[in-house]
Amino acid sequence: MNYAKLFACLLVLPVAACTRSASPPEARNAPNASSEGNSVSNDGAFAAAPRAEAAEPAPASMPSQEARSRSNDSSSAAAPRAAGASSSYRAPAEKKAEDRPGLGTTWGETRTSYVSNARFERADYSHPFALVSLNYNDDSGIQAMARRMGNSYASFDRSGVDAADGAVSVRLLDENGSPLPSSNFGGRDYVAGSDGQRYVIQIENHSGNRFEAVATVDGLDVVDGKDGALNKRGYLIDPWATLQIDGFRRSQSAVAAFRFGSVKDSYAARKGNDRNVGVIGVAFFHERGSSRPWTERELERRDSATPFPGGFASPPPAPLAR
Repeated sequence: MNYAKLFACLLVLPVAACTRSASPPEARNAPNASSEGNSVSNDGAFAAAPRAEAAEPAPASMPSQEARSRSNDSSSAAAPRAAGASSSYRAPAEKKAEDRPGLGTTWGETRTSYVSNARFERADYSHPFALVSLNYNDDSGIQAMARRMGNSYASFDRSGVDAADGAVSVRLLDENGSPLPSSNFGGRDYVAGSDGQRYVIQIENHSGNRFEAVATVDGLDVVDGKDGALNKRGYLIDPWATLQIDGFRRSQSAVAAFRFGSVKDSYAARKGNDRNVGVIGVAFFHERGSSRPWTERELERRDSATPFPGGFASPPPAPLAR
């Protein structure tokens, strides 16, 4: 035995271990959906349960459908698979008279949703190429907003919102996968829900490029449960793919389901700030090196372009009478 070499190893190993644990966060990947639940490096940047909530049991079943997410920042992003069955939903306590009217989003039951890490480098870190905002409420609340905007009645004849010339679309689905009714007035999009109803945010990519989507509910980031910001990391959407975000992320394998409830019982209110209750936002970012996406709408415009839009020359104006 070479005691000098052994002694040198004992000195070097602790230093190496410290070097690994102190590696820069930007060298780590952010989550990406995987049916196998790949291990990831995460600094615990997931949403924390409301303080008054007791510990819930672990999710009971495997998800039925994949969705992908990727990024490369210290604030880990995550992409869920469609959730499976889980612990039963517990209705919130009876509402008090002083509650604000309308709906908020509560911290629902735990649902299975696996994620893992993948790299994604934004073309522009601070400026999304598209930003979608959905205001939600119960029917009476939306009708009140319509009257405030000068509309006598809100007509629910839409099922989602398109952005970036049709490159992406966002809509809310109920627990059966049906789109929630939506309306547009006053330059804003509104979605109608009901108390106790579970919903998911569905995002569709209609292009051949990958996008990163940073999503918020009631002003809270859906991954870490803290105030939403554009510099946080999000979910990766593959080309021509569909992503469903079904709750606030609790861990690499579970989310707390989105459920409509009273403002008082909303996750945001229980965290101490209900100022932004009633709005869902999704910001989309290009990947570095990608070009402007070729959407169906753009292809149709190209296909219908005409080289002679003016037709025949018009006759000169008649001379003025003298």
